[in-house]
Amino acid sequence: MSRYTVLPIDIAALKDLRGVDDAGVPCVAYNATDGDVGSPLRCCLRRITFGERIALVSYAPLRRWAVAGGASPGAYDEQGPVFIHADDCGGFIPGENYPFSRPGALRTVRRYDIRGRIAGGRLLEIPADATAGFDAAFDEAFDDPDVVLVHVRALEYGCFQFEVRRPAPIRGVMVLDEDAESS
Repeated sequence: MSRYTVLPIDIAALKDLRGVDDAGVPCVAYNATDGDVGSPLRCCLRRITFGERIALVSYAPLRRWAVAGGASPGAYDEQGPVFIHADDCGGFIPGENYPFSRPGALRTVRRYDIRGRIAGGRLLEIPADATAGFDAAFDEAFDDPDVVLVHVRALEYGCFQFEVRRPAPIRGVMVLDEDAESS
């Protein structure tokens, strides 16, 4: 079971994107063809099947996060193509594994700070144990206290896959500093 919560495109953003995308282009729905089958859907984080009603839209994940939190990513504000269902699909149902985690596939794990600026990243070749590979990459990212958000992108096209945010501290649990001297 993965230790991190995977986030697809949120419901409010999907509603917007099904009207006009982040490039200002009206959404055009169509039925998936053989050429679309297997491509990732970012609304429910599963793969496209033949004949589904889908749309290819431009999405700016960092921009939407920044607006909600008052950040200003400046030049780091990127938008790119993503597939979504043309109609509400019920969203993402979390599972035990990370989505789109075919062993051997290459992903970038891009880190962002509270301002929405890139704070590093790494290339991840998904290992046979994809969960352990992603968990290790996210552990490494969140070891940096400035990192608040991680985007996973496909290396081949640079497309946004999913998002992971810094885990919230568990209420009522005190973290002890083992290096502090006791009095």
